[in-house]
Amino acid sequence: MDPIRVVVRRGDVIEAVHDVHAVAIQDGAVIAEAGDPMHVTLLRSSAKPFQALPLARARDDLSELDVAIASASHLASPVQLDAVRALLAKAPAEENELELGTVGEGSGPTKLHHNCSGKHAGMLALCRAHGWESQGYHLASHPVQQACLAEIAAAADADPGELPVAIDGCAVPTFAMPLERMALMFSRLEEIDGGARVGAAMRAYPELIRGPRAADVLLMQELRGFTAKGGAEGLMCAAGPNGLGLALKVEDGATRAVRSALAELLRRLGFETRNLGVVPLENSLGERVGEIVSERSEGG
Repeated sequence: MDPIRVVVRRGDVIEAVHDVHAVAIQDGAVIAEAGDPMHVTLLRSSAKPFQALPLARARDDLSELDVAIASASHLASPVQLDAVRALLAKAPAEENELELGTVGEGSGPTKLHHNCSGKHAGMLALCRAHGWESQGYHLASHPVQQACLAEIAAAADADPGELPVAIDGCAVPTFAMPLERMALMFSRLEEIDGGARVGAAMRAYPELIRGPRAADVLLMQELRGFTAKGGAEGLMCAAGPNGLGLALKVEDGATRAVRSALAELLRRLGFETRNLGVVPLENSLGERVGEIVSERSEGG
């Protein structure tokens, strides 16, 4: 089947076209696909709900806000930064223990402003829960990363030793697999021990997960029962009602195509969204000069 095609139109001229591979799984079977459902890519930040599972099981004292920010790729808004600080305090841990880089230069933004600081704060909280030495928690050999690998491999029905490994932008390991495996993982999220807690927290605080225009945030705000998490380079995964799992990847990594592609995949599955499908293209004055939209959506 052809991939979902997302066009970028400025005026009446199509400036760019993005091909998107996508797959949906329910009850262990593929129910929809576009392009190559076996397209292999890295999980990147779409792994965060699964990386939060060991934390959700180990720390009964954490609130939904704490679990949500541990699953987030935040944009350093005041509310998001306050949530990271609260999780660090509850860990307990200090900002200087976060094993990721600073954002910005000079006396400006710090490690706290990194979009993965919530996940890293959660990893420090996991260390405290188990009495593990926290130094080096970002390394593949550390119990934290071994626990995360075990969760991801189990959910994907994969051998932990056979998953291709790379290093994510925040310095922890990330793993590659076909989109079909990612969709399977998300279809199982609510069934995994701790998964219902993670999903409920993300749905309760979608504004913590990314930003107001992000596809995962908009999906959780618009459609009841969906838990969604995007990843770098145009990846989006989601868990829907009744064990539905989705995964899509923009082939060229263009994040701007994700919203329209996700809306098109959902439309094919019988779900309608309001704010995902057509993304306005604006100039520096805030004037609408074009749009980003899937080709199939153009015809209604």
